[in-house]
Amino acid sequence: MVKRALLSVSDKTGIVDFARGLKQLDVEIISTGGTARMLRDAGIETIDVSEITGFPEMMGGRVKTLHPKIHGGLLCLRENPEHVSDAEDLSIELIDMVVVNLYPFEITISREGVNLEEAIENIDIGGPSMLRSAAKNYKSVTVLSDPEDYGHILKELRSSGVVSRETREKMAVKAFRHTANYDSTIDTYLSRTLLGEDILRLNFTGGRELRYGENWHQEALFFSQPEIEGPSLANCRQLHGKELSYNNYVDGDNALQTVKELGQEKPAVCIVKHNNPCGLATGNTLLQALQSAWDGDPISAFGSIICTNVPMDLESAKFLKGKFVEIIIAPEFEHDALDFLKNKSKNLRLLELPQLNESFDAEFTYKYIAGGMLKQSRNIGLYDKWECVTETPYPEEKKGLSEFCIAACKCTKSNAVNLSWEYDEGCYMMLAMGAGQPNRVDSIRKLCATKARENLKEIYEREQPDIAFEEYCNSIFEQCVLASDAFFPFDDSIIHAAENNIKYVVSPGGSIRDNEVIDTANRLGVSLVFTGMRHFLH
Repeated sequence: MVKRALLSVSDKTGIVDFARGLKQLDVEIISTGGTARMLRDAGIETIDVSEITGFPEMMGGRVKTLHPKIHGGLLCLRENPEHVSDAEDLSIELIDMVVVNLYPFEITISREGVNLEEAIENIDIGGPSMLRSAAKNYKSVTVLSDPEDYGHILKELRSSGVVSRETREKMAVKAFRHTANYDSTIDTYLSRTLLGEDILRLNFTGGRELRYGENWHQEALFFSQPEIEGPSLANCRQLHGKELSYNNYVDGDNALQTVKELGQEKPAVCIVKHNNPCGLATGNTLLQALQSAWDGDPISAFGSIICTNVPMDLESAKFLKGKFVEIIIAPEFEHDALDFLKNKSKNLRLLELPQLNESFDAEFTYKYIAGGMLKQSRNIGLYDKWECVTETPYPEEKKGLSEFCIAACKCTKSNAVNLSWEYDEGCYMMLAMGAGQPNRVDSIRKLCATKARENLKEIYEREQPDIAFEEYCNSIFEQCVLASDAFFPFDDSIIHAAENNIKYVVSPGGSIRDNEVIDTANRLGVSLVFTGMRHFLH
């Protein structure tokens, strides 16, 4: 039963209504400073902490709750006769509930121009102490550190007169997590400010057991980042299908990030297999984009993950009839499309992500290696400059296709090249890619060019144009753009591109042999643009 509660909050959201609800349950309220004034202004009877301790708040409010009559009231074990006797001898009255949230240290240090003294003044001392005392004694004391919990706590008290043991346990863990994150933020800031040291403390929660890890014999968990907003698999709502595996998360994230690179001007579809986009296209409709993405590699699309930036409709869902895919990610599923896909397979995972077209919330990426963690800023942007370096000019009308091609290359494992085609006016598709090779030449001549011909063969046989296949291929290749994720160390990549009738190439540039590469491009009639931005992806 809750007879006495101590309320002292920095974030005063909902505190008046909560206090009023406690008063209606005959709970005595103790409070401090601004919280006490707010409650009194609302007509809620409140006892000052100073009346309990016998000491006034002092030193500008720095000291007010650090007192045995507060912490004794919180830490006393009700089932321990010695504790109860000590409390009675020292006139310590028990406190059954603590409602505390902390000075906004993180918000303070995020403000532009904040100085060290201001930051230190916003380090809460009494608040964490009360939270920890109450949480340590969760068997008897309810601790609240989040205004979101006020409603269901009042509901429990009104229905049963007590806060359940299960709820007190959850609230205690939440309070310790709150103080741990708070102290972590202080440590990170002061380590950098006072010692010049960078500290990395990551906070991920809700470890969810996955079907298996990267391989069947490995165990795996997925931890989500608390309060992360925007497009993230952590924010997806699974509408159908079996649970996800480790690889599903890895590939799904690649598909999401790739689609995000294409913006929202047109429907876009990305098809990912083994952490590489094997199909990527934009279209005037979702169906057109999906068909064109599938044409990018029909073989690899088997067992793939599909992500789109527009709601999944029935027409597009029907295109997938007879085609095996693992996951579909979309901002929304239209009702008839959802029913069709559910009937298609009991195992097909359907992930709805309404925030898909919002901006990413995360600023950094992390990668664990044995014994350490790598941290880097997210790879944002496509190019730093747009410099045609050859005698043959680079047509302005190729820029949209080129940007699409760079985006595709950016999301492909290096060494990477991508070949993209404007298959319809203003609509682009990745015709082929070469990924993950120790050298870029093999990505072009052995993978990208070969795969492009295979894909064009299927399109050629379906459309049956009135020209020979080789002529058809050459006519398509000369319209395409080839993008490389890094500079060409030698001119052989340009030579092999030209051998396949590829006339437009985009590269970061920056090699000591750039002049040799440019000279070869000029000799072969290739138009070459340097962008100044590399896009390795490991």
